[in-house]
Amino acid sequence: MEWQPDEQGLQQVLQLLKDSQSPDTATQRAVQEKLEQLNQFPDFNNYLIFVLTSLKSEDEPTRSLSGLILKNNVKAHYLNFPPNVADFIKRECLNNIGDPSPLIRATIGILITTIASKGELQLWPELLPQLCNLLNSEDYNTCEGSFGALQKICEDSSELLDSEALNRPLNIMIPKFLQFFKHCSPKIRSHAIACVNQFIIGRAQALMDNIDTFIESLFALAGDEDSEVRKNVCRALVMLLEVRIDRLIPHMHSIIQYMLQRTQDPDENVALEACEFWLTLAEQPICKEALSGHLVQLIPILVNGMKYSEIDIILLKGDVEEDEAVPDSEQDIKPRFHKSRTVTLQHEGVEGEEGEDIDDDEDDDDDTLSDWNLRKCSAAALDVLANVFRDELLPHLLPLLKGLLFHPDWVIKESGILVLGAIAEGCMQGMVPYLPELMPHLIQCLCDKKALVRSIACWTLSRYAHWVVSQPPDAHLKPLMTELLKRILDGNKRVQEAACSAFATLEEEACTELVPYLSFILDTLVFAFGKYQHKNLLILYDAIGTLADSVGHHLNQPEYIQKLMPPLIAKWNELKDEDKDLFPLLECLSSVATALQSGFLPYCEPVYQRCVTLVQKTLAQAMMYSQQPDQYEAPDKDFMIVALDLLSGLAEGLGGHVDTLVARSNIMTLLFQCMQDTMPEVRQSSFALLGDLTKACFLHVKPCIAEFMPILGTNLNPEFISVCNNATWAIGEICMQMGTSSSSQQQCVEMQPYVAMVLNQLVEIINRPNTPKTLLENTAITIGRLGYVCPQEVAPLLPQFIRPWCTSLRNIRDNEEKDSAFRGICMMIGVNPGGVVQDFIFFCDAVASWVNPKDDLRDMFYKILHGFKEQVGVENWQQFSEQFPPLLKERLAACYGV
Repeated sequence: MEWQPDEQGLQQVLQLLKDSQSPDTATQRAVQEKLEQLNQFPDFNNYLIFVLTSLKSEDEPTRSLSGLILKNNVKAHYLNFPPNVADFIKRECLNNIGDPSPLIRATIGILITTIASKGELQLWPELLPQLCNLLNSEDYNTCEGSFGALQKICEDSSELLDSEALNRPLNIMIPKFLQFFKHCSPKIRSHAIACVNQFIIGRAQALMDNIDTFIESLFALAGDEDSEVRKNVCRALVMLLEVRIDRLIPHMHSIIQYMLQRTQDPDENVALEACEFWLTLAEQPICKEALSGHLVQLIPILVNGMKYSEIDIILLKGDVEEDEAVPDSEQDIKPRFHKSRTVTLQHEGVEGEEGEDIDDDEDDDDDTLSDWNLRKCSAAALDVLANVFRDELLPHLLPLLKGLLFHPDWVIKESGILVLGAIAEGCMQGMVPYLPELMPHLIQCLCDKKALVRSIACWTLSRYAHWVVSQPPDAHLKPLMTELLKRILDGNKRVQEAACSAFATLEEEACTELVPYLSFILDTLVFAFGKYQHKNLLILYDAIGTLADSVGHHLNQPEYIQKLMPPLIAKWNELKDEDKDLFPLLECLSSVATALQSGFLPYCEPVYQRCVTLVQKTLAQAMMYSQQPDQYEAPDKDFMIVALDLLSGLAEGLGGHVDTLVARSNIMTLLFQCMQDTMPEVRQSSFALLGDLTKACFLHVKPCIAEFMPILGTNLNPEFISVCNNATWAIGEICMQMGTSSSSQQQCVEMQPYVAMVLNQLVEIINRPNTPKTLLENTAITIGRLGYVCPQEVAPLLPQFIRPWCTSLRNIRDNEEKDSAFRGICMMIGVNPGGVVQDFIFFCDAVASWVNPKDDLRDMFYKILHGFKEQVGVENWQQFSEQFPPLLKERLAACYGV
């Protein structure tokens, strides 16, 4: 006997559905309570499916809502449904998938895939065969409804469908889907492509077996009149470019021609999918060869796509010029992620060329439209292509640029400024001759009457900051800085934000060039404090922190401190311990403390205390959570990480002055816990702090060494690069302090028990392929320092590490770290000269990398080089030094007379 609803129960459910469409919050609350009551009755879900599939007298929104409430119940409690209820729901779904209403069909499709994703694909074996069977129905609604459901299942369960668990249903499904590419209904063609598209990136075997049929079928649909079909064709080709470029190469010329057309499609969604093609192609090795002949067509299309659309301008309130007094809505403020401290060394040559984890906020010039759109995609594509083709792009661009940059229509002018910014990285060489006349024009655009022009000009100028700083300061730096500071105080929030970000970039490039203007800069930044709404305040902290990093100790002047510190401390006192705005403020203060050094002393005590409290609170909450997870919430450990990093900044800035603060707090106990935290970023920051405290006040660290060293040893695991890097650095700092605090005999005795805990791991890391440069350098320094303190223990391993040791330190600038590491190597060579014989040429090269070694270190080098020469005899030395590159030969002859 089929289940039938009871009339009274049905009326109750219908009333509930009506009420839940009311905007009134009190009614909504009552609905929630009623729902919870009704969920106690097992057959409540039968009523919901009945309303959805059978109660045709009700309006569609009500029936659909009934299905969506049922979907939520399935999500939350499906495993507790009685079997007869579950079966009734499944049967009703399949019987009604061809409902005449598109809304009801779609709702049933969502319900089916929700049940399927509850582990039910295995427990509902008839589902896929039945849906595939229904595709053959003569009735359009049944075919479309089944396809809609299949598309959702393919989206939600693509991996499972391609696994043994279900007997590989794709072997039947994919050929079946491909037949429907030729269906007379565009909606069905579109579903069919969308289903197959789910299996491209995962390279499902069944698709790979039919790949040529798939590609031919796509080509056949190239001219389809339906925009949804065209969009799915473009999407498929973009993914195939990543996964099966081998199959596309024979047709590449016609695919490119097709994509050029589609990138100009009247439907922006199609144009956006097509535009992704250029981004993906730029990452393929064949890009240059495939695109060279098409640039003349492609460049104007991309440039044209970089204009704001009318809808963008409405969404961006492009006609609102002044909004600085309007408070920010909280959902506009993106969550910030604190980047934990990593210890790095200074290199010869250009700063910041690491390329390891420098994150570039590329193209987020209009990030409140954080939806990806044609403008952003076109700009990103132009940017990557500029990096592939370099200056070969310019002949196609420059004629266009002239017309854009000076255009009377602000929308077109704005797009020209964006173009100029997008190519800055790739075409810098070729742009240099034009920059002297372009710069004044761009700086003038900072005063444009349109806020969106002012904001894009900020971004583009920041992309050329490196060049600006390379010119005499009066030429461009001074006018640019003057105008940017005015924009920081703009009446428009978007311009304030763009100007602050651009100024931070300029600070990084200009560094101490800014020192003459510090008073003026600080006046502006401090004035902005009183002016900014919430979101931009967070960016302002960053600009102040970057300024401190860039000018360093030059900031330590009474008049500057007087300007800067009061507003920062006022904010600091205003914020509660649980306020996430503390993150950027703590980061900012950390930079300021490091720069001000002793100038920060009057402010250090409350700041230090609060950081210790933040660490303590977080640890306590983590402890309670681990013991009673149902009673307590997990803490946000970012508070602890940022606090540890600010303590590092204080230790680095205040040096020995931090001694009394450490003495009066339990930081060492807290540090012991942080070093063992499960979260890598917490350990990373705690090792950085350990190293900084070791340098600043070793007196307090020394009693804890026996407990700390084994923890440091277990963290020498290169799977967590930054944790490993900071632990390595801290070990090296401890060696140096042990080394200075006692006689050489004494220090070796003190350090000796710990060498075995760390040495083998360090040697293993320095020999690992693909280890990042920063970690290699820190590892080499620490091995050298261990050898400096305990040469007898480390020297026997020389042959295992000397070659990578020398190659990783040859590019480091002369500094204390390098000095101590090389002293260590010299002492080890004294103990075990045979250990370097095989790789002596590498040692010679590393010695030659020194510009001005201290006299006693130079003597050590001299003795080793001459000792080696005497050992092997003049003739052998002659042969040996023949292998030297000419430059190395010259340097060694000039500096050491060998």
